Amino acid sequence: MNKGKVDVLLGLQWGDEGKGKVVDVLTPKYDVVARFQGGPNAGHTLEFEGEKYVLRSIPSGIFQGGKVNIIGNGVVLAPDLFMQEAKDLEKSGHDLRSRLHISKKAHLIMPTHRVLDAAYEAAKGKSKVGTTGKGIGPTYTDKISRNGLRVGDIFDHFNEKYNAHKERHLAILKSLNYTDFNIDEVEKVWMEGIEYMKQFQIVDSEYEINKLLKQGKSILCEGAQGTMLDIDFGSYPFVTSSNTICSGACSGLGIGPNKIGEVYGIMKAYCTRVGAGPFPTELFDETGKKIRDLGHEYGAVTGRERRCGWIDLVALRYAIDVNGVTQLIMMKSDVLDSFDTIKACVAYKLNGKQIDHFPYSIDEGIEPVYEELPGWKTDMTHLTKEEEFPKQFSDYIAFLESQLETPIKIISIGPDREQTIVRQ
Repeated sequence: MNKGKVDVLLGLQWGDEGKGKVVDVLTPKYDVVARFQGGPNAGHTLEFEGEKYVLRSIPSGIFQGGKVNIIGNGVVLAPDLFMQEAKDLEKSGHDLRSRLHISKKAHLIMPTHRVLDAAYEAAKGKSKVGTTGKGIGPTYTDKISRNGLRVGDIFDHFNEKYNAHKERHLAILKSLNYTDFNIDEVEKVWMEGIEYMKQFQIVDSEYEINKLLKQGKSILCEGAQGTMLDIDFGSYPFVTSSNTICSGACSGLGIGPNKIGEVYGIMKAYCTRVGAGPFPTELFDETGKKIRDLGHEYGAVTGRERRCGWIDLVALRYAIDVNGVTQLIMMKSDVLDSFDTIKACVAYKLNGKQIDHFPYSIDEGIEPVYEELPGWKTDMTHLTKEEEFPKQFSDYIAFLESQLETPIKIISIGPDREQTIVRQ
């Protein structure tokens, strides 16, 4: 934790690494938690006191009393989904309105963006990206093409602006011959969401966050998805529509790079991926199915089955470099408790030649090169300190640290807040 600095927490794989739980564990040390990119397909699942919560757009620090939570300008926000999420949290006794601040510069996901998402995906035929259909890509497309509708617009000739954007979208849909849709009901709830959002503190978040830094406040920034889904550095074109890496915290919140302190990189003890796209260490056998079942690897928002495989250290080294990771956090270590052997991909074979770097494309001809390590065959979910780790698990940690040249500081051995061990 750095007073007057921004620490950044992000995923190093293809998302779903368990960022929500880690933010919740780390939040007590921070004054502010801010979300810097992504949309409502990003489900952060948190479990504590016997309850399970799934957050889509609201920062994971909302459960810690008295913390300021900021939805930054880099986020795309769906008012109807935000309203549903916020009302569910309010029902469970959390006071959102005094603690949650929304950037005026965040872009709005319109009902027609979701229809465009479906239309664009249908037009791709066999080369579908596998989007969640939440309208996120088309919203970022509008943002980049300078056609976006922003949160701040809800206070200034909003209906006029909304209708102009809607007509433009309908014209695009007509040109794609995509006509089988009806947004009337969705639009009604969406407009209710706009009115509901007006009850929150809608701010110039870049001023707010820099003011808090000048006051010496400590800020934790959380990203959505993972590094391998970054629009620039991920497995393009099977990526998300924003910068999921550390630099996205600067552009998604309005802070200078010299304000960045610690960069926490989160990974699983194995690897998963949702949707289409290359995945070098994917397992199609019983081992992959066992990892999926033991790890409950199903999307928090979509319920989609996650593809599972062994840990990919080539991709992780790459992710550590592009993010400037200072410390690692390993999640779901307990999922591997019952395996006789654990594998780790240390290199790739590409066209018969062994490489240890992440290439331009991992679409064709990539074969993982594995190192095998003995499993620990121990139920670790009840352990409370590092000294209790079985030797084989300590050896696995040492092996990963040596390969990744970065310390693993936090180990998660279960979904609950308490099942977290901080290493000295």
